[in-house]
Amino acid sequence: MAIEKGEEGTMAPVHLFSHGTTMMLGEESASAKYWEKCGDEALANGIEHVVMMVCIAFFSFLQGAHWATSLPGILISANPHPSKSPVAFVHPSKYASYPLIPDLSFIPTIQSFLSASDIPSHPDPTFDWIHDTYLILLRMFPRGCPPTTLLSMNHSYDPHFHLSIGLALRPLREVKKYKTLFIGSGGSVHNLYRNIWGPMLLHRDNFAQPTPPEVWALDFRHEVISAFCPGHEEVVPMQEVGGKRIKGTRGLGGAVLRRKVTSLMKHPRYRDAHGTDDHFMAPMFVAGLCGGKKDEGMVSEMGAEDWELTNMCNSQFTLGSWGEA
Repeated sequence: MAIEKGEEGTMAPVHLFSHGTTMMLGEESASAKYWEKCGDEALANGIEHVVMMVCIAFFSFLQGAHWATSLPGILISANPHPSKSPVAFVHPSKYASYPLIPDLSFIPTIQSFLSASDIPSHPDPTFDWIHDTYLILLRMFPRGCPPTTLLSMNHSYDPHFHLSIGLALRPLREVKKYKTLFIGSGGSVHNLYRNIWGPMLLHRDNFAQPTPPEVWALDFRHEVISAFCPGHEEVVPMQEVGGKRIKGTRGLGGAVLRRKVTSLMKHPRYRDAHGTDDHFMAPMFVAGLCGGKKDEGMVSEMGAEDWELTNMCNSQFTLGSWGEA
């Protein structure tokens, strides 16, 4: 893992966003409003680069438009003219004309930090962007996509490896020097096998709640909130969290955050909440980005939350703040 050396400037916040279903691209929601707020704040603070970890578990061997790799390390998006993978239940007029701006000149900088931590990386010149990426970018930056770099997962889904990627890239959070915003795109509770699909398939209603979320979904969502907003119960009791913006009161970051987040994959409810591991690698990446010794005590908030398909929880977290930067 990366070793922190010397002085560092003020650090940009990091976002952990749950992208939800494809319909989050076309429907208004609390999450969409929060994403735009975060985008406006990033631009106001001079951000020039966006780096995202992609969670969709397609495979790539450096050929073809697929995206998790069985090669050592990770892939980096390097398609100069990426197209958008089609999305279900959303009319193309809502996303087809949005221009994607790959940040090809920033790839060597990213690779240099990964290499310094002995993490192999391989540019992928064929990758086309998927909804978990441009869904969020379009909502965050509706007036135009900033230069963006996408990072793949490794097909091992090793939490500690994906955490080490974030830790290796952590120095790029220094605002004045690198002007980079990091985003992890995944899901707090994202088990496609246990969602209630009827209302969306029959009525195009992804937010319908004919019944409350099941206990396993609520339990694991509570654990995720407690990991990223420690001490929030002192202000907002867990049973009152729904629909509210909440803040951690005890500070987080550093080794404690890394241990808390990786341990969530051992929680008894984890496999209920995540039928596959792909959507939970983004929290590992974010925990690494905020896992340095100097991150201890950083502020955090859950700025918005939406439930889809009864049991899919889309929680939107920000770790750190522009006030600190």
